[in-house]
Amino acid sequence: MPITKSAKKSLKVSESKRAHNKVIKIELEKALRKVSASNVNEVISKIDKAAKTHLISKNKAARLKSRLAKKFGTSKGVRQKTKPAEAPAKKTPKKK
Repeated sequence: MPITKSAKKSLKVSESKRAHNKVIKIELEKALRKVSASNVNEVISKIDKAAKTHLISKNKAARLKSRLAKKFGTSKGVRQKTKPAEAPAKKTPKKK
């Protein structure tokens, strides 16, 4: 048990942070289990928020988002395929 006043405060703060992080992590796990094409952007947003607060690593977040984008083809995770631009006609040099 903490003895000093600052150690007691530190314990109290760390316990409250741990409880908050646990709630967010459980919400993220539930969202990942119930992901569908209609709510995939919301799940990606939750992943980003968890990575921003270092609840999960940024590489894990990237891996999860990549898998979701591959499965559902979201606009947030996958670049839109566009038609390749037509190449301009080549100009031949004029002969004098």
